[in-house]
Order: sequence, then C-alpha cells, then structure tokens
Amino acid sequence: VRMSSPLLRPGKYVAIDCEMVGTGPQGRLSELARCSVVNYEGDVIYDKYVQPELPIVDYRTRWSGITKQHMKSAIPFKAAQAEILKILKDKIVVGHAIHNDFQALKYFHPKDRTRDTSQIPVLKQRAGLPVRASVSLKSLARHLLRKKIQDGCKGHSSVEDAQTAMELYRLVEVQWETELARSLPPRPPSPLTDPTTDSNQYMDDRYWPTDLTASSL
Repeated sequence: VRMSSPLLRPGKYVAIDCEMVGTGPQGRLSELARCSVVNYEGDVIYDKYVQPELPIVDYRTRWSGITKQHMKSAIPFKAAQAEILKILKDKIVVGHAIHNDFQALKYFHPKDRTRDTSQIPVLKQRAGLPVRASVSLKSLARHLLRKKIQDGCKGHSSVEDAQTAMELYRLVEVQWETELARSLPPRPPSPLTDPTTDSNQYMDDRYWPTDLTASSL
C-alpha cells in the first residue's frame, strides 16, 4: 500500500495540545490560553500562553495549569492563531480529542490530515479497552507507554500531552495509516462551489496528500 508516511516525510507531521480557561457567564465558555505544538520526534516547535478575547472568569488551574501570572507573557489570541495556523498548514496533525483544540483555535483542519488518538481503534485494542469506549489520553499513556501524565494538582502540561499523543500515534502508525489508505473513498469529482468557502473543499484533489492520490489512480 502506497501512502503518505512520516517514515518518509517526518516533517509533515505535528502534534498539538491546547489548554483552555473559562470566560463569559459563570466562566462556561472555553477559550484558548496556551498552545503547544511538537514535531514527529516530540521536540517543541511552539509553546505560548495566549490572552483570550474575553476576560478570564475561571483559570481552571487544576486542569489547565494556567494562572494569572502566565497571562503577563501571553500574546493576543489573533496573533497566536495566525502563528499556529501557519505551522499547521499542509501538515498531518495529531492530537487527542483534537476537535476541542481546533474549536479553541476557531479552526477546522481537513479530516484526511487529522489523526485523533481518541478515535484510533487499534490503540484501544492494544490497550485491551473497548473500541467504542471514550478513552482518556492519561489512560492510553498508562496502558501503552507505561507513562504517568496529568498527575498532581498543578494542571496538565500541553507540551507533555502533545508529546504523548505523538508517541501513541507512532506506536501504531504503520497499521493505522495502512487501514486509512484502504478505507479512503474513491476520488470524487471536484466540487463546483468555491473551495475556499465550502466544506466540500477537503474533497478537492489539491487537498489530498499526493501519495494517497497517486495510490488511488
């Protein structure tokens, strides 16, 4: 099976994790307060604190690790968003329950370039957990990597969580990518609508990794 593989192009893969704080009424809105991105080897390529657009009501320090002190060095959301999206452009992005991170970034990444470790059946199977179960990153790390994360009361580390997601992905990378390549639908015709505004844009040929496109010809 020919496929886009980090073994051939490790620079195309990154893992992301975001920490959120509470804003809005009763602090119920979740806004980005820190974002970390690591490369295929787990090296940090981005790690910054981010000032939310609305005033912070709840720092959620127990989970987020964010304190008032961190906001002194934080950059505005729009500036962080621009920097982060520039890194994610044309990349395969790994993360755990990654839709939460994209939501915090107010961004939608192409589905065929997203690898969510909370949705990889082979990871759950290896861990001896039900395939349909919702499994935490902490649980997968403990079962498969013999690694303790998210311990203590000082909150999560987005760097550690991003590195852990990448480690988990690499553990089952070959099998998962092979299964993905087999399950890809036939190449559809390009949509007639403007690909920059329509969600169908991600089905357009130019958004598919060239390796995968070539294998379906």
